[in-house]
Amino acid sequence: MKKDMGGGAIATGLCMLLKASNFNFELILPVVENMINGEAYRLGDVIEHDNGLTTEVLNTDAEGRLILSDALCWAEGGDGYVIDFATLTGAARVALGVEVGMYFTDDDELGERIYRKGLEVKDPVWRMPLYEGYEKRLKGKISDLTNVTRDGGLGGAITAALYLKNFVPEKKKWVHFDVNGMDEHGMGEANGLRACWEVIKEIVEEEKK
Repeated sequence: MKKDMGGGAIATGLCMLLKASNFNFELILPVVENMINGEAYRLGDVIEHDNGLTTEVLNTDAEGRLILSDALCWAEGGDGYVIDFATLTGAARVALGVEVGMYFTDDDELGERIYRKGLEVKDPVWRMPLYEGYEKRLKGKISDLTNVTRDGGLGGAITAALYLKNFVPEKKKWVHFDVNGMDEHGMGEANGLRACWEVIKEIVEEEKK
């Protein structure tokens, strides 16, 4: 599981920078034991989330989005920004490899800032579409949502991001990073960390004016 905790490690690293600069932030880490036992969920279970939505589990290996969805629900209260980092899909790695961080946002200005800052600090990132036409593929038959689509995972990184979007509190500007967490040599790869850090510093300076 060293790779699968990559997203949490990047989020923690970013928050260490925020803390050192005395910025106001909240770190939410949905940390769970990925182990079979008598209380583990099963294929076909319907799970109720903190915002009242329900999800039918169609794939037990798509577990990260289930815990991240509740973490997003907890980021409520007022406006502001929500940035999540998750080692979520193999589709992201297949599409962009291990050196380019994949991200999603429905805020065009914020999305452009992240891309621009990534270029400046040599932290390559690439924005992917939150294509609304795929939302219907996540609709459940006995639940509000399913944790994966029924078509074999086509566009898997996009549908995973669309799934998470259902749990983002209103008024929040949201960015989702689907990152690998490791490079081709098995070493840590903090995709998106430096780009986001530069964006946050820029926003803080603007808000001081």
